[in-house]
Amino acid sequence: MCRRFRRLPLLCVAVSLSLSLSAIAQENSGGAAQSDVPAGKITSGKFDASQVFPGTVRDYSVYVPAQYTPDKPAALMVFMDGAGYVNPQGAFRVPALLDTLIHEQAMPVTVAVFVNPGTIPATAPGAKPRSNRSFEYDSLGDRYATFLVDEFLPVALKGLNVSADPKDRAVCGISSGGICAFTAAWEKPEQFGKVLSHIGSFTNIRGGWAYSGLVRKTKDHPKPIKVYLQEGREDLNNLHGNWPLSNQQLAAALQFAGYQYKFVMTEGGHSGKFGGETLPEAVRWLWDDKAESTNIPIVNTKPEWQPHPDAVAQEGVPHGKVEQMEPWESKIFAGTTRDWAVYVPAQYKAEQPAALMVFQDGLRMGDVDGRWRVPIVLDNLIARGDMPPTIAVFINPGHDKTKPRVGGKHSNRSLEYDSLGDRYVRFLLEEIIPEVKKRYAISDDPEMHAIGGSSSGAICAFTAAWERPDYFRKVYSSVGSFTNLRGGNVYPSLVRKTEPQPIRVYMADTSGDVDNAFGSWPWANRQMASALGYMGYDVRFDWAEGYAHNADFGGSKFPDAMKWLWRSEKHTPMIDTRGDLGGDLTLLNLLVPGESWQLVAENFGFADGLCADDEGNLYFCDMKAPAVMRISAADGATTVIAKESVSGLEFSPDRTMLYACQGSKGRVVSIDVKSGEVKTVAEGVKPNDLAVTSDGLILITETGAKQVTRINPQTGEVAAVDVGINKPNGIALSNDGGTLAVSDYGGTHTWTFRVNAGAALDAKMPTMPMRLPIDAGGEFRFNEPPPYLEASRGDGMAVDKAGRYYVTSEMGVQVFDPTGRPCGVLPKVDPGQPLTSCMLAGRDHSTLFIAHGTRIYKRTLTVEKPAR
Repeated sequence: MCRRFRRLPLLCVAVSLSLSLSAIAQENSGGAAQSDVPAGKITSGKFDASQVFPGTVRDYSVYVPAQYTPDKPAALMVFMDGAGYVNPQGAFRVPALLDTLIHEQAMPVTVAVFVNPGTIPATAPGAKPRSNRSFEYDSLGDRYATFLVDEFLPVALKGLNVSADPKDRAVCGISSGGICAFTAAWEKPEQFGKVLSHIGSFTNIRGGWAYSGLVRKTKDHPKPIKVYLQEGREDLNNLHGNWPLSNQQLAAALQFAGYQYKFVMTEGGHSGKFGGETLPEAVRWLWDDKAESTNIPIVNTKPEWQPHPDAVAQEGVPHGKVEQMEPWESKIFAGTTRDWAVYVPAQYKAEQPAALMVFQDGLRMGDVDGRWRVPIVLDNLIARGDMPPTIAVFINPGHDKTKPRVGGKHSNRSLEYDSLGDRYVRFLLEEIIPEVKKRYAISDDPEMHAIGGSSSGAICAFTAAWERPDYFRKVYSSVGSFTNLRGGNVYPSLVRKTEPQPIRVYMADTSGDVDNAFGSWPWANRQMASALGYMGYDVRFDWAEGYAHNADFGGSKFPDAMKWLWRSEKHTPMIDTRGDLGGDLTLLNLLVPGESWQLVAENFGFADGLCADDEGNLYFCDMKAPAVMRISAADGATTVIAKESVSGLEFSPDRTMLYACQGSKGRVVSIDVKSGEVKTVAEGVKPNDLAVTSDGLILITETGAKQVTRINPQTGEVAAVDVGINKPNGIALSNDGGTLAVSDYGGTHTWTFRVNAGAALDAKMPTMPMRLPIDAGGEFRFNEPPPYLEASRGDGMAVDKAGRYYVTSEMGVQVFDPTGRPCGVLPKVDPGQPLTSCMLAGRDHSTLFIAHGTRIYKRTLTVEKPAR
């Protein structure tokens, strides 16, 4: 541990903010020092002894007010991104403000600690320091709170008498520091009873979107924390989320669960300007035991309902027929039975395959005396040419056939509709639609297939199209349950960080919709519409004030929704990434419009071990041939280099040979690129994949041994440099060689290390959270996340020119920025095939190649970081 102090007068501290905080902190005079107010003292130090965040170094400052006396415990405020809060010329100027408020007795005598996020200094020649801010601040869980309580504060507060009462202890932060402050109190309310968040990042940088759902679950036993939230109307909307919506969604959750909280919406964007202006009010409110909470009213109304003109039977319009089908007993949802019906338009002709639309809660939507009146609407719109002749399937949710119906409800509705994954769409595609196609000719064009529903039926419709966009391309959603009934509140975050799907989505909701233990329907639908809009989807969102969780508004808009969904004009995505900050690497700037995966080669036994040379030629192995091959970047010609089976390939620093893993033979070999000569480099190892440092040392993953091993090809020395990752698999070095990333086939994260001299590794942390597959056989529980598998199957890795990491996995190619923040996922081309390796190759190394079972695919990307 290194602890170095020097005494500073109050107004001499001026430390620049790290990362984006330099832009967030702006001028504000609200906390200016006053000459007649006693000034506190500030000490500064450096902390480099963390075991929670190994290898990190951080600066900090401690403010002690003039009124402090050692015989009485002082209150405590801890500020993340401390340099921005302590800066006497910045937006907040906290020491001067505390001087004033303590002097006025508007708050207790309070010690303030200003702590910066950690940085991992580089030790390798030419490498750069790596910021640990996002990993520390944006991650959920108790890691950062443990760091504060067990490691840092005992050092920073040494010799000071500070209260242990959580009511006397506050945590504060801005942006990612804001969610960090909330997380610290959430995880350790026995340590911190007050939270101050400025423009908090309650978004999907690293999972913070989940807080509104977690807060609602504590309604019966709220945590003893008091929360102040400040947000700006023009704050960010980017790959991680929509800041204004996310903060309002969290405020609604705090209100529902009965927390003492205050929400202040100001002008401005992602800046500390307005947080600084409101800081005196915020601090006064935090320390006022009688302070009132914000109350956001929820108003239900019942406007007079009139059917849309197109929902009224019209003279001269031919009527389709609705055929009641025999009750269906499902195999996928075993033990259930359901009623259903099929609408056939008058214009249907067997020789002209019809469009298809499937309605969940179907018999209610097919009721011609109800709010939807779908058969009448379809009659009118088809007759007028506003939509094609369409077969409509009205299908009810299943009911356990061994149980009596209670109140007409279907016992299996929530399980079928609210669960994520492909189970329900498989039920449609494998059971119901084939039965319909026995009677009627249905188009095979996915653009002619739509699916819709209301409430849980709406999220069900979206899930079906999300899982199978190759079949359903149009979605109708009214008062959709994109909430935590069974994990559906994750969708806005998934949408923003998944390659856009070719689906068109109509949504309708109202301010009077449901707000309950599972979520706020109005905020959830606005979040969903915002996410779809950001990613360039063809989306329309109709909104109204008032109403309730019913069919009144959605039904009145249904004919217009159908005309919009079935319109013939082609959508041109409107991409707006102005909300992305300098370090954000959204998929929207990576993917090339109109480009998708292209088949490069096929009919291999098992393709793996991709790597590239300086000219962009691709090297790989067909492990079953066996053969190591090269695909020319110039003409695509394939050449066999050596007849060996290997699972990992990488060039030597002089580019004359390939190092390769042969786990089955317990060795690492070298392959001469020109002659194909194979030599043993090291034996007695079980290598899976490898990376090569600039000075020629080889780092291999030994999956079975749970270790990373270093090989010196000059001396033959073999030594373990890390042990403990569950199933270490893929491995890659950053462009500057200072960071090593290792994927975990059997775990939930990809790990990073600092690379030191001699390829010694330290600063080990799970900085890249992997998206996990859903367990198809798992149980979807009420008010819980989906049953995710605990193994991402993280495999081969690559790094592009902008420093992004690409990790192959069960979910597809997962992309991360240089600090480990998820950028998004490129789904598998073939879900049934393994995805084992990837590499940037081609003439400018901007083409991503993947080894995908028996095939190799490629797609062109824009890997250069966009200019700002």
